[in-house]
Amino acid sequence: MTRLPAVVELRRYTLHPGRRDALIDLFERDLVAPQEACGMRLLGRFRDLDVPDRFVWLRGFADMAARRQALADFYGGPAWRRHREAANATMIDSDDVLLLRPVIDPADVDSTDAGTAAGAEVIGVLCHFDAPVDAAVPLHFRQQLWPRFAAAGAVLLGGFASEYARNDFPALPVRQGEHVFAWFARVPRWDDGLRAAWHADAPPQRPRDCEVMRLRPTAGSPW
Repeated sequence: MTRLPAVVELRRYTLHPGRRDALIDLFERDLVAPQEACGMRLLGRFRDLDVPDRFVWLRGFADMAARRQALADFYGGPAWRRHREAANATMIDSDDVLLLRPVIDPADVDSTDAGTAAGAEVIGVLCHFDAPVDAAVPLHFRQQLWPRFAAAGAVLLGGFASEYARNDFPALPVRQGEHVFAWFARVPRWDDGLRAAWHADAPPQRPRDCEVMRLRPTAGSPW
């Protein structure tokens, strides 16, 4: 199993009403391969099931230096020049971006195969803290909470915490001063049992709030 890249962007775009499918079609057809050719690793691409005009995606890099070079190559390259007007025309906001680093790799936890069935959803949970996330938080998740999800057929895709390195590609803003623990999993469905598992035990460091995103992968999404 390929391990997660060292630096990950979580990008959430707010789109003009009714334009999400147009962006996804353009993205999958014309923008995935050129990004990968520049050294990026595209992880997941999703429709948000509860926010009809939101597109959620993640891409990874070997390190911050590789990120700067890959972004410069892609956004200065022919594919983006050719398609940027059409892509930007679908968007109201593309600046909701978190810079993350992996703290739980799926290769290091137990999962079943039940969550990989056709029609499975992906759950993305973002927990926001008032201070940097203590190492006890992902440890608590891995040891106390994840076994309940795994027993229900969930497959972990990754656990992440805020990456505090300076954004050295300022043409693409990221949210600064955020303290986040995030995790993504493929689940048969987000039902009452999984909700109960998520709220079963309070973590050692309490978050200010948590967002739960119910996501549907695009046809070409690796996740």
